[in-house]
Amino acid sequence: MNTARKIATFLLKTKAVKLSPEKPFKWSSGWNSPIYCDNRITLSDVEARTFIKKALAKAIKKEFPEATLIAGVATAGIAQGALVADYMNLPFAYVRPKLKEHGMGNQIEGKIEKGQKVVVLEDLISTGGSSIKAAEALIEQGIEVVGMIAIFTYGFKIADENFAEKNLKLVTLSNYNYLIDEALKQDYVKPSDVESLKKWRRNPAKW
Repeated sequence: MNTARKIATFLLKTKAVKLSPEKPFKWSSGWNSPIYCDNRITLSDVEARTFIKKALAKAIKKEFPEATLIAGVATAGIAQGALVADYMNLPFAYVRPKLKEHGMGNQIEGKIEKGQKVVVLEDLISTGGSSIKAAEALIEQGIEVVGMIAIFTYGFKIADENFAEKNLKLVTLSNYNYLIDEALKQDYVKPSDVESLKKWRRNPAKW
C-alpha cells in the first residue's frame, strides 16, 4: 500500500476525518462541506502518529534535502512539526497567525537565523492561506523558505493557484481523491454519495 493510501486509511481509522454528505458541516468560511478533517486526532494513535512522522521526514529528505529547520504552522502544525524535527535531528520553530499580543510580541517562536533553509509544515491544506502567511512571515525575517509540506490536501484549484502565485513548492502526503477511494472500499460512504463528494471538491463554494 502506498503512502497516500495508507494515510487515507489512518485518517478514516482514527476518525480524524468525518464524511457526512447528507448532513454537511459548516466551515468558518461559510462553505457547506461533506467532510471535516482534524489531523490532530492522529497524534493520539501511536501507529498512525509514527507512520505520519516517518512519512513526512522521508518526503522532506527527498523533496527538500537542503532543509536546516522545520517550522510548524500554529496550531495544528506545531505538534507534527516538533515530532518530525526531533526525528530528523533538526531545529524547530513555529509561526503564529499574527503577532503575539503580550510578552515579546513574537509571531515566530523559536530560534531562527538568517541563512537557514526552512520547510514549513502544515497538517492540511484547504485554500493555503494560513500556510502562505506563515511562509511570508519567515521570509520577512530573512529566512529562506525552500517549500511546504502537509499531511493532507483537499486539492482545491484555488490552493494550487495560491501556491503557484507565491512560487512556493507544496508537497502533500495524501489527498481527497485517495480518501474518497478508501472510504468507498471500507463502506464508510455509499457509492451513491461519491458523485456528490467529487462535485463538492470541484466547486465547494457552490455545493
